[in-house]
Amino acid sequence: MPTKDIPALLEEPSTTIAVVGASDHPHKYGSVIYRDLKNKGFVIYPVNPNRATVDGDPSFATLAALPASPTVVNIVVPPEQTLEVLQTCLELGLDNIWLQPGAESDEALAFLEEHGFNYLARACIMVQARFALR
Repeated sequence: MPTKDIPALLEEPSTTIAVVGASDHPHKYGSVIYRDLKNKGFVIYPVNPNRATVDGDPSFATLAALPASPTVVNIVVPPEQTLEVLQTCLELGLDNIWLQPGAESDEALAFLEEHGFNYLARACIMVQARFALR
C-alpha cells in the first residue's frame, strides 16, 4: 500500500498525533499547536521531558514512553534538537513526520530523505488540520 501524504492522514479518524515540544507556555508554538489539535478533536500525546502535564493532560518524557505509536509525529522543537528526535523516530519505526516551521534544518531534511521518512516540512499543522473533518 502506498504511503499517504501527511495532510491526508489528518482525515483518517484513527490518526493520533504526538506533539514533540508540547508546552503550557502560551506564547510558544508547542502550546498553541497542542491546544489547537486537542480542540479539533484529535487524539494527541504531548511529549516534553520537562513537563508532567500539558494543558492538564499527562505529558510523556519521550516518544518511547507513549502508550501507543502515534500515526504522525509533529516536531515543534528548535532545529538543534530535531535531529535527536528524528533519530528516535527512526529507532521506533515512526515514519510519518511533520516538521513545523522553525524546527527544520538542512541536516534534518537530509536525514529525513536519507532514511526514507514520509514527511512534510515548512508547513503548519494547524493550517492543514483546519480542513480535517473530525
